[in-house]
Amino acid sequence: MTLQEYIASLRGRTVAVIGIGVSNTPLLRLLLREGIAVTACDRSDRAKLGALAEELEAAGAVLRLGDGYLQGLDQDVIFRTPGLRPDVPELEAARARGSVITSEMEVFFQVCPCPIIAVTGSDGKTTTTTIIAELLRAAGHTVHVGGNIGHPLLAEAGSIRPTDWAVLELSSFQLMTMTRSPHIAVLTNLAPNHLDVHKSMEEYVWAKENIFRHQQPGDTAIFNLDNAITRELSAHAPGRALYFSRQAEPENGVFLRGDAVISRRDGRERQIMTTEDIRLPGVHNVENYMAAIAAVDGLVPDDVIRTFARAFNGVEHRIELVRTWRGVRFYNDSIASSPSRTIAGLRSFKEKVILIAGGYDKHIPFDVLGPEVVEHVKLLILCGATADKIRAAVEQAPGYRPGHPEILDVTPFQRAVETARDRAVPGDVVTLSPACAAFDQFKNFMERGKTFKAIVNSWQE
Repeated sequence: MTLQEYIASLRGRTVAVIGIGVSNTPLLRLLLREGIAVTACDRSDRAKLGALAEELEAAGAVLRLGDGYLQGLDQDVIFRTPGLRPDVPELEAARARGSVITSEMEVFFQVCPCPIIAVTGSDGKTTTTTIIAELLRAAGHTVHVGGNIGHPLLAEAGSIRPTDWAVLELSSFQLMTMTRSPHIAVLTNLAPNHLDVHKSMEEYVWAKENIFRHQQPGDTAIFNLDNAITRELSAHAPGRALYFSRQAEPENGVFLRGDAVISRRDGRERQIMTTEDIRLPGVHNVENYMAAIAAVDGLVPDDVIRTFARAFNGVEHRIELVRTWRGVRFYNDSIASSPSRTIAGLRSFKEKVILIAGGYDKHIPFDVLGPEVVEHVKLLILCGATADKIRAAVEQAPGYRPGHPEILDVTPFQRAVETARDRAVPGDVVTLSPACAAFDQFKNFMERGKTFKAIVNSWQE
């Protein structure tokens, strides 16, 4: 089915789009431009939407805003925003009345004319997705990046050519209701995350499985062999399973032998590069490259991979060096919204660091973080709703002694950053790696990271 054929199927039917945000605004504009009867629903009020509300109404949309934005859903087709669970009572009632519940991403999978590579996992999704996309571009392919990064692709599907590639980062929320899977699926790793929204870890893992559950026999799924959950899931792959590993040498996949990154397929192996070729710090970025190499093997020449790895500085908010100020290096790792992500960041540094952590409570345990903080942190500065939980995890960790590390509770956020600055000495590393989401103080991790960078960059030498 093409995009135009899908649009034609909506003519004469009513459509609701839930969420007037970044992902759905292009969809709303497309539907309205095509003359579809659209109701746009959002929890925000008119004042917060501002000029966008006026634009949508002028184009013919009916707005349903505020606390009652989900009331009376009876449209023929309802596009769900990823942040809304598919089983909320209002959607269940609409489904029972015959409404079709879908999403921007689900429809994109239906109409996309080119092969799709998609990446999911608890950590490393964005960096791995970016590496895959940039490697394909470096090899001369036309690439469309979407999902959790890039921009919404459904409205552009009509201009995508069959010879192009779509590279997507997919969250568990997007995957919950997917009934199609990409041609190449990558699972970077799985650990407890988003348990404030998912009912259980089992549901979270089940959602992630949709990235390969609906694949065809000729498709490929790539799994982290070193992660117990993804290793177990690989047995259920309908197509070909490939692996990446730092700790073992799989029969088919990409692995580390000493400092050499090796690709092995059907008994034949070759060295792609060494870890010295990877400019990004941290063993987790070695894993990200191995996952990406497994995805593009045969599509991107090895010399292109090496050249790219030597130059790529990484993605904003991911162990991003902000500044060296009076001999102290300040890193923005705001993307670290889970303990496992922060652990990977801490292990990237040779020295003990000054860590700024804490934030919104996603109801995931911090017990695994405690020992890592004891081992890798000289000063822990806590700021946010989870400060007490993180403190308890550190103080209960084996090897903890009072003052090792020293733990400070500092609010507000700016004062926490300034305290790190004031306590640091030349040669120190200060990293913002919160182990939590940002919603207690910021709109998202990007705003948190940009605020951190603005504070650090404002200081005079």
